[in-house]
Amino acid sequence: MDVERTEAGDIQSWTPDEVAGAFFRGEIVLIDVRTPQEYVFEHIAGALLLPMPYFKSQYLPFATDKQIVLYCGEGLRSEHCARVMLGGGSAVAAQLAGGFRAWREADKPYVGTNTMIGTPQRMGGKVQDQLDLPPPLMERVV
Repeated sequence: MDVERTEAGDIQSWTPDEVAGAFFRGEIVLIDVRTPQEYVFEHIAGALLLPMPYFKSQYLPFATDKQIVLYCGEGLRSEHCARVMLGGGSAVAAQLAGGFRAWREADKPYVGTNTMIGTPQRMGGKVQDQLDLPPPLMERVV
């Protein structure tokens, strides 16, 4: 994990492996700051959606024992939101380094859209990675 020290606090950049491990162990809250359209097309199962234009520190679940980790497409929006978190009083903010692109490139499991039939389906990752994923709302039955 890389750490950028700022006057307001630290911004941690977690690797996809670090995020996946902590997320599947239930140690973090994962927040997607992309648009609703991006989230619907593909997202990490179990991640909460709080788009950047509506991102305010008072909306975050600070009263939890879990670390909040943000992600976006490539890391720019999540870094902006991490700075908003620090400005709202959080001592530390964390983001997925490289965003969702890095997650996919690391072959981590996610929910994507089957473009042939337009429904969500599990994608990426190995079978054992997907055992911890909740099924998508509309999973195609084969």
